[in-house]
Amino acid sequence: MIRQTLVQAIKPALRAPLLTCRTLSTSSTRLAEGDTGAPKSGGSAQGDAFSKREQADENLYMRQKEQEKLQALKEKIKEHKKHLEELEKNVEIQGSKAGKGAQK
Repeated sequence: MIRQTLVQAIKPALRAPLLTCRTLSTSSTRLAEGDTGAPKSGGSAQGDAFSKREQADENLYMRQKEQEKLQALKEKIKEHKKHLEELEKNVEIQGSKAGKGAQK
């Protein structure tokens, strides 16, 4: 009796995922001749104004990113130089304290 009750309670829960699942279907995309998704190469790409502009935009974007990275590196170098100067001052102070202690 308990077994039948459990089976009746569990069956709808087991069937629910099967009812909500959908089959996966894909269709292949049809490409025209020469449409591979690869960038154009050769003479026709060089003469195309859109291609030239796109390439110029990419170059500008990359240059800006490189400038940002370079600026960040320069700032890190400044911070490290400042830290080194502080360390050198501390070493000089410690050295002068040690020298005074040895003279006494």
